Amino acid sequence: MTLPLRELTLLQFRSHRRAHFLFDGRPVALFGPNGAGKTSVIEAISLLSPGRGLRRAAAEELIRRQESVGWKVRADLSAHEVETSALPGQSRETLIDGKAAPQLALGRLARILWLVPSMDRLWIEGAEGRRRFLDRMTLSFDPDHAEAALTYDKAMRERNRLLKDQVQDRAWYDVLETRMAGAATRIRASRAEALARIAAAQEDAVTAFPAAHLSITGEGPEDLATALAANRRRDMAAGRTLEGPHRADLEAVYTEKATPAALCSTGEQKALLISLLLANARALAAERPLLLLDEIAAHLDANRRGALYDEICALSAQVFMTGTGAELFEPLGPRAQYWEVSETAGVSAIREVDP
Repeated sequence: MTLPLRELTLLQFRSHRRAHFLFDGRPVALFGPNGAGKTSVIEAISLLSPGRGLRRAAAEELIRRQESVGWKVRADLSAHEVETSALPGQSRETLIDGKAAPQLALGRLARILWLVPSMDRLWIEGAEGRRRFLDRMTLSFDPDHAEAALTYDKAMRERNRLLKDQVQDRAWYDVLETRMAGAATRIRASRAEALARIAAAQEDAVTAFPAAHLSITGEGPEDLATALAANRRRDMAAGRTLEGPHRADLEAVYTEKATPAALCSTGEQKALLISLLLANARALAAERPLLLLDEIAAHLDANRRGALYDEICALSAQVFMTGTGAELFEPLGPRAQYWEVSETAGVSAIREVDP
């Protein structure tokens, strides 16, 4: 089976002047002190997918400040040469096999998922983060989901501009609302299919993590075009579009306890997130996804940590993990590749070490 990510090079990326990796398919453990540059490595991998990566950083924020010459990430990804980069003051560019390509094309090369500490509060904070989680999950199954979302968002922004300017021209609204409704139909269908595949992947799964029942609320009526037309006056008063898939929320229930995730303990909420990511990976086994797990072991007890590593090794996925110390990954033994990350005077250094 072809290894999705075989080689990775970082140039002037955050605190890394240059870092080069060769991967052999085993789970990768990156360890070192806080601030050494571990998360930056998996952030670079996350930029091999559409969007702003796991930190949602602007291209300018990724530039190594000491030189400020721009940054570049190169990868051998699914047998393609991929390069994504940005110069100071310019937007990010992407090359695939030496040719300029839109970011959306990256979604067809690899399916990349991640779990980072900021997501630990996913179930108790605002709906925006849960929508992003839902759409990242959906994108992993349907790379065209990103195009539908972009079409919808662009049309909605134009409609919102008309609303704020108190424009009354029905023809303009008709065109934009028809475009929004068509994209919304695709978005709803892709999201529903993603949840169905996650549910199927949780059935009869041998796992140490709790199953979750997922549902989507607030996506708006099926006939969105008619609803938008009927509510123009209301939306004009608000200065924005008040219903549609951009208002959706993802709800989760701890299946065994029949308890909403928002009411679960902090540990249970974390376990549910891990469970969903593992289910997502199982459902994508044929595509061999990449999983990026930042500080994944920090709040797991020894038993659950060992169970997580066993499940990771059983997945048809490439897995990258970070942690502050090598001892956190001891249960993996020789089943993993280990990279020590250190930092001196603002420069990160990386070396591969034996288990």
